[in-house]
Amino acid sequence: MLNGLLLIVLVISVITDLKSRKIYNKVIFPALLLAFLLNGILYGWSGLLESFLGFLTGLGILLIPYLMGGMGAGDVKLLALVGAVKGASFVFISAIYMGLIGGVIGLIVLLFKKGVFNRFKAIFKSLCGIRYGIKPSLKPNKDGLQATFPYGVAIAGGAIMTFMLNGVGSL
Repeated sequence: MLNGLLLIVLVISVITDLKSRKIYNKVIFPALLLAFLLNGILYGWSGLLESFLGFLTGLGILLIPYLMGGMGAGDVKLLALVGAVKGASFVFISAIYMGLIGGVIGLIVLLFKKGVFNRFKAIFKSLCGIRYGIKPSLKPNKDGLQATFPYGVAIAGGAIMTFMLNGVGSL
């Protein structure tokens, strides 16, 4: 039941994140309430505690990137929901896969963004310059660093990878 809830929310969140770059509170908050309620009913006080610890773990993992402006609030709430549904250890492992998937997606976005050849040329020149004692310019090209993507895809991918590789067991 909890796995189904999480999968439904992940699918909806990926669709809305890809379509409008938003993960809606009207999806997250009812699911969060259900997660706490179902974990409490199914597993008692220990399930409710594990759900709350998972929520705090998911929230804590993305809170600093959010506060630094590199992450949307919906992404933070989605990972906190993953923790509330499945617990702290599940969300921690999911966050590792999420980071790997997010890094791959980010690299793909940068590779297919306009000006990729110029970025590689600058990197090559900097590396050659370092070899011969020339100090490279540390001013980044802001156009190359402005690429963003819907991170809800990476969060959902991390949770699904955790399901697939670690099993879909309960808390």
